[in-house]
Amino acid sequence: MPGPSPGGSPEREAGAGGRPRGPGRDRRVRFRLPHTAIAVPSVREEEQLFYRRLEALAVPGPGGFGPLFASDGWSDLTEDRLLRKRVVRAGPGGPRPLPGQEVSVKVLGALEDGGLVERDPRLIFVPGHGDVVEVSPNRCAVQCRAGSAPPWAPTRHACPQALELGVPTMQPGEISFFLAAFPYAYGRPGREPDVPPEAPLLFEVTLLEVRDGPDPQPLPPAVRLRLGSQRRERGNFHFARGDFAAALRSYRLSLRALDGPAAAPPGPEEEEELREQRVKCLNNCAAAELKLGRAEEALAACEAALRICPDNGRALLRRGQLLAEQGRDAEAALVLKRALELDPASKVIHTELSRLAKRQSPPSSTSPQNPRHDLMPPLSPASPSPPSAEGAI
Repeated sequence: MPGPSPGGSPEREAGAGGRPRGPGRDRRVRFRLPHTAIAVPSVREEEQLFYRRLEALAVPGPGGFGPLFASDGWSDLTEDRLLRKRVVRAGPGGPRPLPGQEVSVKVLGALEDGGLVERDPRLIFVPGHGDVVEVSPNRCAVQCRAGSAPPWAPTRHACPQALELGVPTMQPGEISFFLAAFPYAYGRPGREPDVPPEAPLLFEVTLLEVRDGPDPQPLPPAVRLRLGSQRRERGNFHFARGDFAAALRSYRLSLRALDGPAAAPPGPEEEEELREQRVKCLNNCAAAELKLGRAEEALAACEAALRICPDNGRALLRRGQLLAEQGRDAEAALVLKRALELDPASKVIHTELSRLAKRQSPPSSTSPQNPRHDLMPPLSPASPSPPSAEGAI
C-alpha cells in the first residue's frame, strides 16, 4: 500500500486498471496519522504536584506567607524584599527573555490559605508592557456567544508585577516560585471575586517559550484606551517606587498603544479620551525625564503635550519652569502668564512669576551684587519641582 502523501492528504484507492477513481465515484478516504505520545499531566495531577511543593514549604501554615518572606533559599527581586524567587527546577539552558520579546508561561497561584486563584496553562505577554494576552478557548467562546468577540479573539487583562519582574529572570523550561506581597500581586483592592484586598500570592511559573515580540496589530479604540491606561498606571507604580527609568518605559509603551494602528476610527468621545490620555502620558514622561536629570527631553515632552492641548496647565507650568532654568526668561514669562490666566488662584505660578520679575529687575545700589541670589532653583531629581507640576498622573 502506498504511503501517506507529503502534505497529509488522504489517499485515493485505485479502480480497475490501477487508475484512480474520479471525485464523487464511491471514493473511500483513509487517513494515516502517526502515533504520537506526549506526556502531559492532567489538571488534577498538576494541582496535586503544586500542593505537594507548597507542603514542602510549610504552606499553608499558621503564619501564612509571613515566614517565607524572611526564610533562606529565596532570592530578592526588589529592594523592598516584597517579591522573592525560588527556583523549583532549573531549565535546560537558553537565554533569558530580552526587552521587547514575547513570552509564554504556565501559571498556578495560591493564597495564604492554599486556595487556588490562578490556573492558566498558557499566558502570553511582553514583559514591561503591563498586560497579558491570553488565548482562552472557553472564555472566547463565551464572548462569541455574547456577541462581543469572534471565537479566535485573544483576551487582555492586567499582568501582575510578579510576572512582569520575575519572568525576565527565568530560562526556558525553568519552573520557579514567586512570592509576591500585594503590591506585586493584585494590589490594594485585590481582584474580585477570588483575591481579597491586600492579599499576597505565591505563583508557580513555568517559562514555556521565548520569541521575538509581535508587530503591533490594529486594535479597536476601546482596547487602545484600556491598554494605554493600564500601561500608564504601571508607569505610575514604578514612579512611586523611584524607578524612573522603568516608569518612562511604561509611559512610552502607553503612548505606543494610544498611537498604534486602529482597527476602526474612534468616535468623538473616544477621540477626546485618546487626546486626554496622550497628554497625561506626555506630562508623566516629562516628570520622569526630570527625575532622570534630562531637562531637554522633559521640555520636548511638555511641548508635545501642548501641541495636543495648548491650554494644559500642568504642561504650561512645567515648560515655563524649564525655560526659566535655561535663562529664556522672556519665553518663560509668556508661558507662565498664560498658565496664570487659566488658573488665577495658583500660588505656584504666582511664585514663579515673582522670581522671574526679581531676576529681571536691576539690583539696588545698597544691596550686594549677587547675580544668582534670586535665580529659580534648578529642576533636578534632587530638588523636586512644585507640587502642581511634580509627579505622575
